[in-house]
Amino acid sequence: MTAAPKRNTWQREAVRAALAEARGFVSAQELHQTLRDQGSTIGLATVYRALAGLAEGGEADSLQSPDGENRFRSCSMQGHHHHLVCRICGETRELEARVVEEWAQRVGAEHGFTEIDHVVDLYGVCERCRARAA
Repeated sequence: MTAAPKRNTWQREAVRAALAEARGFVSAQELHQTLRDQGSTIGLATVYRALAGLAEGGEADSLQSPDGENRFRSCSMQGHHHHLVCRICGETRELEARVVEEWAQRVGAEHGFTEIDHVVDLYGVCERCRARAA
């Protein structure tokens, strides 16, 4: 049994639009505050639900930041991929998954494992933030 498609409510559309305008990954709280600052009456729980639905439907990327918080961004690359994220400003680059997939399969096989799953996102400091700090 497949799940019914999500309805496109004004709240879901508002979250989708705000996420598309956001730079890099944002938390539900940050997105909620942005929407509130723009005059929206949307609730935080609704933002969480909309973001989860967008991520589930492949319209948004979701990752867990090093501090353990779930963060989201509009997805521009279709299919499985990874991210390179600036720890300071949140600038994000989408990375093709091929190299990571090959590495994960090779490491798994070297240890006798099969059916390998993984989550890989890379964090660092982008050129712009590095130049600002200099």
